Amino acid sequence: MRKLLLVIGALLLVHVALLFAHPTGAAEPPGSEGLDVGIVFDVGGRGDKSFNDGAYIGAERAAKDLGARIRFIEPGEGSDREAGLRLLAAEGMDLVIGVGFIFTDDLTQLAKEYPNVRFAGVDYAVATDSAGNPVLPPPNLEALKFREEQGSYLVGALAALVGKSKKVGFVGGMDIPLIHKFEAGYRAGVLHVCPDCQVIAQYAGVTPEAFRNPGRGKELALSQYQSGANVIFHASGSTGLGVFEAARATGKLAIGVDADQYSEAPGFILTSMVKGVDAAVYDAIAAVKNGTFRGGILQLGLKENGVGYIYDANNRALIPDAVRARLGTIRDSIVAGYIKVPTER
Repeated sequence: MRKLLLVIGALLLVHVALLFAHPTGAAEPPGSEGLDVGIVFDVGGRGDKSFNDGAYIGAERAAKDLGARIRFIEPGEGSDREAGLRLLAAEGMDLVIGVGFIFTDDLTQLAKEYPNVRFAGVDYAVATDSAGNPVLPPPNLEALKFREEQGSYLVGALAALVGKSKKVGFVGGMDIPLIHKFEAGYRAGVLHVCPDCQVIAQYAGVTPEAFRNPGRGKELALSQYQSGANVIFHASGSTGLGVFEAARATGKLAIGVDADQYSEAPGFILTSMVKGVDAAVYDAIAAVKNGTFRGGILQLGLKENGVGYIYDANNRALIPDAVRARLGTIRDSIVAGYIKVPTER
């Protein structure tokens, strides 16, 4: 009994601390009716103009269209993430979502501890066994994964076709396998259309802080532009804002990531490689509401419109019709399986 009281007391302390630190979340506990969803953001949080904002947009649409009650938690340090997820699970949310690969271990553990709560992980890192086969997550956990390498392949080809240089750049955030997928696809796309081109690839760091260091992003991008690259693709969260600053300073071009980032540097954003994080989050919430949530691994690539690149009135003048047509052919070849896009460097 004493142990139970201590656990309850600890959860209440975490609850109060999180609410005071981040008062934007709803304070009410889950209701007896309707759909209650809890979302914990990753490094960078709201306002990253990237995948955290994508998750927010998807959740807000679910609140409007499906009547879902959404609770957002924006943790500060790494230890807060597990506490936020645990709090939401203990409150009996219908669905708990962790945004970012860094939640993988915590989501896996909590899904086992709370088998009656559904969980979803954006960019969940699926483990493999000794034979290289994927290890399925617990049945109440859905791994929302994107084929980033496929969208990156397209923007790599685009960078080489319009860059007017034999060099193109890549700035990654944290030096990890997930970001290597972006680099691998980008590099392969560049070499597909320009076999003698050089890809200059650099990473901002080896910790999660590498995703929120614009100063480092600007430093790396300036170096790459000065080395002869006219186009740089970043996959680095808010660190990429520094890449955009470098593009403005040098009059060259950058490629955004995860969401349409044109507004961050109008006239200097060639395109953005977008991931349908908003749609994935919305669909996960809808599946819970409709009773079709099944857990497992959900892969979203070009075929599923889970990834792609922006082409609209803002950047049409930067992408010639012939280049657009060629990218369409490349996309079709990837979807049909004629082009196998690598996931490793």
